[in-house]
Amino acid sequence: MTDSERQTDRRLERAILELLERRAPTATICPSDAARAVCGGDDDGWRALMEPARDAARRLVAAGEVEITQAGRPVDPARARGPIRIRRAR
Repeated sequence: MTDSERQTDRRLERAILELLERRAPTATICPSDAARAVCGGDDDGWRALMEPARDAARRLVAAGEVEITQAGRPVDPARARGPIRIRRAR
């Protein structure tokens, strides 16, 4: 992993936590929200950050910071397939 990739990973983790901090305690975000926040621009460059954003969410789950949910219920990040949401750990 390059320094640039490590920096992007950390930026995605910070973006997830900052986005959740600005929302109601029970609110969720999509990994794409973090990808867009880190990418900046108006183009589709954020799409390349989708899997890194999901990975960042998984690391934050392991750290006890957030939960990954599907259909409103927490799921095992290793088993989550398809659309996910991220919320503060409860």
